[in-house]
Amino acid sequence: MGPWRCLLLLPLLAPALRAQQQQLMEYVERRLSLLEERISQWHDQSSRYSTELRDFKNQVLGMLEAAEKEREALRAEAEGAAVRVERLEREVDYLETQNPAPPCVEVDETLMDKQVATAKQRKNEKYTKLTDCSDTIASIRAMKILKRFGSASGLWTKDAAGSSEKIYVFDGTANDTVFVFPRMREFTLFSSTRKAARIKLPYPWVGTGHLVYDGHLYYIRQQGPSFQVIKFNLANKTVVDSSVFPAEEQIPVFGLSPSTYIEVSADEEGLWAVYATKEDEKNMCLAKLDPGSLDIEQMWDTPCPRENAESAFVVCGALHVVYNTRPPSRARVQCVFDVSGTLAPEDAALVYFPKRYGSHASLKYSPRERQLYAWDDGYQIIYRMEMKKKLEV
Repeated sequence: MGPWRCLLLLPLLAPALRAQQQQLMEYVERRLSLLEERISQWHDQSSRYSTELRDFKNQVLGMLEAAEKEREALRAEAEGAAVRVERLEREVDYLETQNPAPPCVEVDETLMDKQVATAKQRKNEKYTKLTDCSDTIASIRAMKILKRFGSASGLWTKDAAGSSEKIYVFDGTANDTVFVFPRMREFTLFSSTRKAARIKLPYPWVGTGHLVYDGHLYYIRQQGPSFQVIKFNLANKTVVDSSVFPAEEQIPVFGLSPSTYIEVSADEEGLWAVYATKEDEKNMCLAKLDPGSLDIEQMWDTPCPRENAESAFVVCGALHVVYNTRPPSRARVQCVFDVSGTLAPEDAALVYFPKRYGSHASLKYSPRERQLYAWDDGYQIIYRMEMKKKLEV
């Protein structure tokens, strides 16, 4: 076909080509419209999903906040229930002490007068020893500072007559809760009382002259001008007995410890009470106690002055009084009074304690361990003692 024929065909082919181009353009436009529609649908769905996710997130956060509030409410209810249970236990313990046949807290005046008269008949007599203990203190062999716990005044001790390893802690000079640690390790390692059991006493104590002896707590209660010795059973948490101390117009027994009116001590011979009255306000008095009935078996006027005294303890029937100065210095045993007369005055050693922090609020002698549990300005200290035989008069 020649060129001239092609030129003749062009006018005929042009409409067909334009029609094809038009169809192609329409196809492309349709495809683009579909694509745009799908993109629009995806965008709408994505926005809807984002909105739903945000709403779900807000819903979950609201549920979590509600759950947290409910948990806090439950914890508050649990704490409140624990407080109510503890209060109920204290009330039950108190009611147990108020059983139909409780020990008489108010001692019969006639009985007390009879006890006082009996004790005064034997006042200042030579004491007949119950044991063959013939030791006296030679020196302080060692000192161990365990920790610092509680207030400046208090006492800590073990059972002076038993084999229990429990540690009993009396924080302060006026309280009604005793902390009990199962062993020395728990008391030493933990600064708080979370490892300690608590004993709520039916009556608050006064001073630092209390004692744990043979499964019982002997503590001092003040009731008006008089003072009572309360015997409290540590096993069943009840008051076993109580007795008004048969001394009139009592005054603080130690010049440097004004809150202590009676110091209950234990040694190889049993229980003792150190006290002071206005009748002889310069010197201390000593009494032998019956641990079963709390009766006064015998009484003595001692030559040991109250002035500058900070604490006292009894070893083998001999009262040892510890003295200091008002600006705390080095404490020392400066007065020893042996009720049996088996310790020569010149044989009583002048024992010095190592320099510490302040003044002893309490010193508790352990006959089994031959050591002292001391409370010094909030520090708990153990003194191990060197003993020697008495040179009898």
